[in-house]
Amino acid sequence: MAEAGADYIGVIVGIDVSPRQLTIEQARPICEQSSLPVVNLFFNRDVEQIREAVAVLKPHAVQLLGQETPALVKALTQTIPCQIWKSVHLPPVNEGEADISTLLDMVNSLVDAGIHAALLDTVVSAAEEGARWGGTGRVNNWTAASRLVEAIPVPTFLAGGINPDNVREAIETTHPFGIDLASGVESEPGRKDPEKLRRLMLAVREAVPEGS
Repeated sequence: MAEAGADYIGVIVGIDVSPRQLTIEQARPICEQSSLPVVNLFFNRDVEQIREAVAVLKPHAVQLLGQETPALVKALTQTIPCQIWKSVHLPPVNEGEADISTLLDMVNSLVDAGIHAALLDTVVSAAEEGARWGGTGRVNNWTAASRLVEAIPVPTFLAGGINPDNVREAIETTHPFGIDLASGVESEPGRKDPEKLRRLMLAVREAVPEGS
């Protein structure tokens, strides 16, 4: 990943519904040996569970993927010695409108509680799929995302269905701090495809000229 130009590596810890999830012990050697700053991803875990994982894995940041509250974020700021990132969820493109005002109020309350970065991801709640908060491989409403990126007062990443064919448009439309990647550059869940990564990074360099 570092060779491809990545700035961070994400390691999913104990999220049973994810095909990419690892136990703390499985994640430990990856975190210890990574040449990149590690972000550990958690879904609706409590403060003690996150604290225990952070004590072992020592990540650069934790990313909260679920419906974690400002109160939990505030408690984490007093408990763990790393950054706290928070996913914020938008509907898939052409499937419902995002309430920008409500989302921005929520993000500002999380910023006040202590988050260091936000990630705009996709939520799928169709009855046949069940609610899926991120990890959907679905593009979200980039018009809404662009408005949020402009208004949110902390670095804001774009996630959700980003791949080599749409990453340039994603960047030029939303102007995020960074891009969060998963299925769009994989050959199978949890296994990155070197050719997809190469193509994506070429598109990123075209969208963001060196030095800009």
